[in-house]
Amino acid sequence: MTLDTPPLSLPGPRYARFSRRLKAILLDWMLAMALMFGALTVASNVQSDTLARMLGVAVIVILLLYEPVLVWRTGGTLGHSWTNLCVVDDRGGNVSFAKALARFALKSMLGWYSFLTMAATRRNQAVHDLLTHSTVQIRDPAKANPGQFITERSKDDPAMPSRVRRALATVVYLALGVLFYFGVLAGLLRAGALSRACLDRDVCSGGDRIVDSAMGVAFLLMIALIIGMGWRGRLPGARRA
Repeated sequence: MTLDTPPLSLPGPRYARFSRRLKAILLDWMLAMALMFGALTVASNVQSDTLARMLGVAVIVILLLYEPVLVWRTGGTLGHSWTNLCVVDDRGGNVSFAKALARFALKSMLGWYSFLTMAATRRNQAVHDLLTHSTVQIRDPAKANPGQFITERSKDDPAMPSRVRRALATVVYLALGVLFYFGVLAGLLRAGALSRACLDRDVCSGGDRIVDSAMGVAFLLMIALIIGMGWRGRLPGARRA
């Protein structure tokens, strides 16, 4: 008879990786789509315009308050709970309703750009986490795999270039990346893979939409990669010794 050796416990909180947070977002998005589809189905079958309008208002209120209320009261949305995550205030415990509301508003305004700072922060914080002094952590460490989280990154590493040098290098590479992106767009326009009407007036064909979406995703990934590599000292000109 053999006994299973319990896994070694890691010190400190476990901060969720982007892949885990993305899964929670997708689950919440699916719930929102199901709610809207259900509401549209009911509204299209009722005979009262007033009832349909009231149903529409109710759906909007639910979608606006869903995340702030659940993050405030339970530490996370249903997506967070299903992926074993929770939102934690820097002072400990759940964030206040005001913070949860501000956090949701910032995330909604910034979109995916808010997550670009995760690789450059010690606790995998997005912009809306940093500005509201919160983190997203593993809810139950016993149910988590090592690939789902990180522990707090080291504050000071003597082998790492200074923060100023890393920041300057990152800015330079971001500028070069933006120039490269616009160069690729110009090439796509010349090749006819993307129309000028789609780029300037958002009048796009199906093919234009695919190319435009692919370029947008590639641009976000490029920025995230540059920021992450720059802050970790992996860019030429500001590399870790």
